[in-house]
Amino acid sequence: MKKSILILFVVFALALTGCGLSNVSKVISTDEAKAKALTFINNNLVQKGSEVTVDGISEENGLYKISIKLSSGQTVDSYMTKDGTKFFPQIMDIAEVEKANNTQTNTNTNATGTPTTKEVPKNDKPVVELFVMSQCPYGTQIEKGLLPVIDALASKASFDVKFCDYSMHGKAELDEELRQVCIKKIAPNDYFTYLKCFLNDGKGADCVKSLKLDEGKINSCVADTDKQFNVTKNFNDKATWLSGQYPIFDVYKADNQKYNVQGSPTLVINGVEAQSGRDSASLLAAVCGAFKTQPKECTVQLSSETPASGFGTGTTASTGSASCGN
Repeated sequence: MKKSILILFVVFALALTGCGLSNVSKVISTDEAKAKALTFINNNLVQKGSEVTVDGISEENGLYKISIKLSSGQTVDSYMTKDGTKFFPQIMDIAEVEKANNTQTNTNTNATGTPTTKEVPKNDKPVVELFVMSQCPYGTQIEKGLLPVIDALASKASFDVKFCDYSMHGKAELDEELRQVCIKKIAPNDYFTYLKCFLNDGKGADCVKSLKLDEGKINSCVADTDKQFNVTKNFNDKATWLSGQYPIFDVYKADNQKYNVQGSPTLVINGVEAQSGRDSASLLAAVCGAFKTQPKECTVQLSSETPASGFGTGTTASTGSASCGN
């Protein structure tokens, strides 16, 4: 979900000073900070097999500013206190994030460049569409948060996972997306059970076997879908890639264009892009806010802890606003 985040670095630095974080007892070197950041990120914040590197490190407003290069090629700036005890993946305007989560609005830009706001409409049975990239650590993060909501609301709302119309994580991502598209066709009642298994360690083929799904039908569907949408053909032809960098995935191209999907994850409720935290409690509130009359299931207590990004279990202190996007 590609959003413009207002960075109030001066205010943030002052806040750190007020909290005593800038008055560190021992300053580590830039080399030590770089090594510590790499170890922390690769062991805790990204999925296995997608290690990050450090493009550069410098001092800024009493902190170390670290340029992190993701496996997708995207570079993001993070910060660390000079004693190496506090790491900040990104800096956000707290008021803006809280406003987005509380009001459930969507901010777009019209033809004149002026921001416009759309409220999520209310339906008797909300339609929830989640757009992700199958290997995006932030897409898997929100999927883990959404699964308990799907269990809680069951037939009260309609849920669907769809994929962005481009990929940032190699051929394995495209292969997995084809597999999931076909599982939804071949065994729709088993799809979310499969997804829960897949989110544990990213081993989709093993999940197909453990759930005793029909491998033959799924593989046949994958081959047909691949041919219909030229997924592998386009992967092998870089002239077709988005911005010359990202292979395309056209299975949900029309929906991506309809909602102007920019990246993973993008949450759409009742036809409008919605804002929500990635924890189950926030996602339940987002969906329940789209009912004309909320069912009793909306009173269930779900976890307010944000799932860790990537595969596996666990939670994170991050608010979960990062995304994979061009």
